[in-house]
Amino acid sequence: MYFRNSWKMYTSHEDIGYDFEDDPKDKKTLKPHPNIDGGWAWMMVLSSFFVHILIMGSQMALGVLNVEWLEEFHQSRGLTAWVSSLSMGVTLIVGPFIGLFINTCGCRRTAIVGGLLNSLGWVLSAYAANVHCLFITFGVAAGFGSGMAYLPAVVMVGRYFQKRRALAQGLSTTGTGFGTFLMTVLLKYLCAEYGWRNAMFIQGAVSLNLCVCGALMRPLSPGLDGEDPGGKEPHVLRAHSTESVGSSGQMGGAQEKGGGPGTEDAVGEAAAQARPGTAALGKDMCTLRVLKAVSQLTVRVRRGFRDWYSGYFGAASLFTNRMFVAFIFWALFAYSSFVIPFIHLPEIVNLYNLSEQNDVFPLTSIIAIVHIFGKVILGVVADLPCISVWNVFLMANFTLVLSIFILPLMHTYAGLAVICALIGFSSGYFSLMPVVTEDLVGIEHLANAYGIIICANGISALLGPPFAGWIYDITQKYDFSFYICGLLYMVGILFLLVQPCIQIIEQSRKKYMDGANV
Repeated sequence: MYFRNSWKMYTSHEDIGYDFEDDPKDKKTLKPHPNIDGGWAWMMVLSSFFVHILIMGSQMALGVLNVEWLEEFHQSRGLTAWVSSLSMGVTLIVGPFIGLFINTCGCRRTAIVGGLLNSLGWVLSAYAANVHCLFITFGVAAGFGSGMAYLPAVVMVGRYFQKRRALAQGLSTTGTGFGTFLMTVLLKYLCAEYGWRNAMFIQGAVSLNLCVCGALMRPLSPGLDGEDPGGKEPHVLRAHSTESVGSSGQMGGAQEKGGGPGTEDAVGEAAAQARPGTAALGKDMCTLRVLKAVSQLTVRVRRGFRDWYSGYFGAASLFTNRMFVAFIFWALFAYSSFVIPFIHLPEIVNLYNLSEQNDVFPLTSIIAIVHIFGKVILGVVADLPCISVWNVFLMANFTLVLSIFILPLMHTYAGLAVICALIGFSSGYFSLMPVVTEDLVGIEHLANAYGIIICANGISALLGPPFAGWIYDITQKYDFSFYICGLLYMVGILFLLVQPCIQIIEQSRKKYMDGANV
């Protein structure tokens, strides 16, 4: 009930895709946008699906490259793990700043530029001389590009869906599972055949497909999402253009009326005399176009920055929402427990002498495959009218943290496979994160709010894997790493339970007072 009220408070007619013919206050003129929950909305799901394959899938498969970097550079596990965690962390940490890009330039342009930057980071990493170079080229450059493509993919699905939000987000984010499975196999093959440097170069070429995904992110309505209403020229330019056409039309008419050679010479002389004026007119039009572009860009940047700033620091700041603040604290503690198995499972397999069995069917692939089903199933269940999205989200979190605690106790391939399957299914709640965020703050603030959430996830992902690597360097065991991360995850879950508990106490107290007054 709390989520529904919050959503009603913040949602506007533009955000949910309704068109108004004359007066926005007249309910009779309210018409649903034809692409909401259908039409081009499914292209948004497809685009977001491939973005998740190329970004999140490849990052979850970085354990393959992590082993290659350990052998190549002979650095400690803690230092080497920083490359993977920087890439994951930066992708998510830049979320709030990507929200500014989205407000200013729109999702389409932001995603296309992000695809180019991500590809450049992969290619430059192929020439890295040491781990510290990878920090810059892969961790920062590729990570920032990933962030610029990832957030628009999530936001656009949220804008195009209302009735089937959880299912749509679940289907699109299954790309993470497919991507983890495909990228693990691909990177293993490329590293074995061509070496890790050429593998990264080829992956950089593959990442250019992010630009195609970004091009599919069509704004829901003309003028929204930072796009031009139709690319129309201003009235002044149209007037000049009309005069130009009119003068040429008169010249054409003169040619048709006159048929003799003298007339042709006169027309040729007139055209020669008109050339300087035409050139001057062309320069004026070019100047006007430049001024128009600069003016539009300035207005767009100001409006985008104003919306971005007010969302974070204004009177309607997101931080005044207590439940959203608790959600941020959960995100700070939660994500590391999910990414640590992906980064360190290949090393754990080597320590337990399970490499032969893992080569037949990698444990990370088990997580990825079950993760796909988890996202779809949890999305379908959360969309049921009798089921609360919040309850599904909490149950999945409890299952995941329990799996993290049990994983170090398993020393056989079968035991690890079962726990990895549980981790994969329960981590399907990531498809519900945009839905829960939207219910908390409304679609109008989804870009800024989800940017903050993934930023908190990024900080967690940035610190988690190196922390686990350092604990191993000290104890020569990964057990304590998983136990500590599990405890931190429990702390994050407790933050989620604070506000509901307060609401329950207030409701019971209100009922008691009402009963006493009667």
